[in-house]
Amino acid sequence: MGNLFANIFANKELKDRIVYTFMMFIVFRLGVHIPVPGVDASVIENIFQSGNLFGFLDLFSGGALSKFSIFAMSITPFINAQIIMQMLVAVIPSLEELRKDGQEGFKKIQKMTRYFTIFLAFVQAFGISYGLRANGALVDNSWFFLFFVCVVLTAGTCLLMWIGEKITEHGIGNGISLIIFCGIVARFPEALQTIVQYLEVGTITPLQALLFAAIALAMIVVVIEVNEGQRRIPVQYAKRVIGRKMYGGHSTFLPLKVNQAGVIPIIFASSILMLPVTLAQFVHVGWVQALAKFFGWGTWANTCLYAILIVIFTYFYTAITVNVTELADNMKKYGGFIPGIRPGEPTMRYVDKVLTRITLTGSVFLAFIAILPNFIGSITNIQGVYFGGTALLIIVGVALDTMRQAQSLMVTRNYQGFIK
Repeated sequence: MGNLFANIFANKELKDRIVYTFMMFIVFRLGVHIPVPGVDASVIENIFQSGNLFGFLDLFSGGALSKFSIFAMSITPFINAQIIMQMLVAVIPSLEELRKDGQEGFKKIQKMTRYFTIFLAFVQAFGISYGLRANGALVDNSWFFLFFVCVVLTAGTCLLMWIGEKITEHGIGNGISLIIFCGIVARFPEALQTIVQYLEVGTITPLQALLFAAIALAMIVVVIEVNEGQRRIPVQYAKRVIGRKMYGGHSTFLPLKVNQAGVIPIIFASSILMLPVTLAQFVHVGWVQALAKFFGWGTWANTCLYAILIVIFTYFYTAITVNVTELADNMKKYGGFIPGIRPGEPTMRYVDKVLTRITLTGSVFLAFIAILPNFIGSITNIQGVYFGGTALLIIVGVALDTMRQAQSLMVTRNYQGFIK
């Protein structure tokens, strides 16, 4: 461990990047505690105790939404804009050509994503502000003040987007992912305090607390194993003579991840299922209230539909992000082939078949991880401590990616990395 820190601080570039990243984290956490003026905190606290969509979004903002700070919406609009742009690139030919245009095309898509983020942020800010206005959380019910709150929230999201891009450029790791990571990790002391309070008042026994810790550790290990799991399809490249040089003639593999979709299916499914509960906060109609109660968090209907939606969205997002036809065409173009499989359409069908099978495993795994917190609460009797699903996948994924980038910086200096 001593050699680890010695190697980190011996590498000036890595040290500067780590320091820069932590400085941006401090700016983020300071912004979490700067409230939007003119908002009644007591009304917001009552809304969040009901466990609706606001409570789910508050997880990613590190508590900023429950405090209704300038970073209340976190980086969520930017993530939504990126996901929508990925879908549009897959279905709109002009955007597809722009994506293939190299660095210039990438910059244009990024610019469109930023503008789309501002639009989505303002729409989301208006919905949140209007809902709080309907519940009497705003001290001034005028439309001018509502517009002011929307502008403040949108500006906060834009600032976080800028911080995330600066971390990616000058820090270490993916800045957007690290902002979410920081927000989730910042809730850990509060969760530990809740468990300690349960022990003090006798709500749970020490054995139940140890069981909770054991389950949490096992979940982390399983998530790491599945997140790193790959199906490696062997690929052989034929020899080609171009001019006086010979190219190809080597073997490699095509890595297909078990969890290709990441955490996106869980976010989609959670948002859809929490929508009826959120609408019930603002629409006091009988059938809306009944629907919200039927699909309430922890009910059998919610749990079953949650798992089904995760499986569906996993296949949907994997189909968008992995273009099997383009992959097979590129392999054929550069003289690559899978042993025993003819290039072209047979290769495409074979890769699609393998991808469909491993996606089933990944989707079932995501569904299991997502619904496991419901059973953990029943087994250990620890309520109000969210551990599992989205948060766990984000923490593990971001930590592994950041570790890989840090190790690559170490390798470029002394070819050792962190582990000898």
